[in-house]
Amino acid sequence: MASLHQCLAAYMALFTACSLGAAPVGAQQYPLEIEHALGTTVLPEKPERVATVAWANHEVSLALGVVPVGFAAANFGDDNGNGLLPWVEARLDELGSAPPPLFDEGDGIDFEAVAASQPDVILAAYSGLSPADYTTLSQIAPVVAFPQGPWATDWRDMIQLNSQGMGMAEEGQALIEQLEADIADTAASHPNLAGKSAMFVTHLDPSNLGRISFYTDNDARVRFFHDLGLVSPEVVKQNSTPGKFAGEISAELIDELNDVDILVTYGGQPLIEQLNSHPLTSRLPVVENGAIVLLGNTPLGTAANPTPMSISWLLDDYADLLSEAARKSQQ
Repeated sequence: MASLHQCLAAYMALFTACSLGAAPVGAQQYPLEIEHALGTTVLPEKPERVATVAWANHEVSLALGVVPVGFAAANFGDDNGNGLLPWVEARLDELGSAPPPLFDEGDGIDFEAVAASQPDVILAAYSGLSPADYTTLSQIAPVVAFPQGPWATDWRDMIQLNSQGMGMAEEGQALIEQLEADIADTAASHPNLAGKSAMFVTHLDPSNLGRISFYTDNDARVRFFHDLGLVSPEVVKQNSTPGKFAGEISAELIDELNDVDILVTYGGQPLIEQLNSHPLTSRLPVVENGAIVLLGNTPLGTAANPTPMSISWLLDDYADLLSEAARKSQQ
């Protein structure tokens, strides 16, 4: 992952570029209507106080230089227990801002805390809002919900919808284009990734390898593989029907994974040892070659599910890990 200094410099340059390309103040037409899966949100005027709920929506606001009046505390990958992922903490420091109130969403959305932040808009383009959640939040402020299904929004659509809800659609588009250029540059500097098949396996239980679960092409983690030039093996493609984000295969059908070049999963050395000792998984080419990228409950493991600000933070190091696994797959 990039150093703190690199993160700060990158985001300062990015925000400057976005600002230079921004529409003139007042150019956005209001009232503004935003359509999404849970209805149509109407914003009477450009919001000043932005709150976000659920995962990573606050990153859009922060990347565009607006500190939310409140957002959800990180509950996965927080390396120091302060509720902030490292790239979020770095951006707040860069903007010279203390963290705003953090919403505890361990038991679901904290509606009282959201209301206390007195927002003009609530961003939730990447979320699992139920219709009841949406109705309750809408009594507090206009809500920007997901475009299709719960937890199905990729980082591009997250930026597009949330920036629109902030009245900063052009800045949001500039952010998307900058990130896409960064990803393309990284892919070009790791040419051995092109055409390699990669499979992102969900948490494996070393004591029970009878079934292997994995993400499909509909998941943001796998779509990020594709951005870097990787492709999906056949078993992933076959399970990537609309609306399906995960699949599984019995270990008895393990030969169906013979075309997997790179395996990415969560876990540590005990998992590697178990994969190598299991009578079925041990004969997989990807296991024999050691072409496995291990992620854990760390910022890197969190960032593998790409979000608007984590991409720049993990891009080079993640590509290096994938590239090393690709090299091993050729053994």
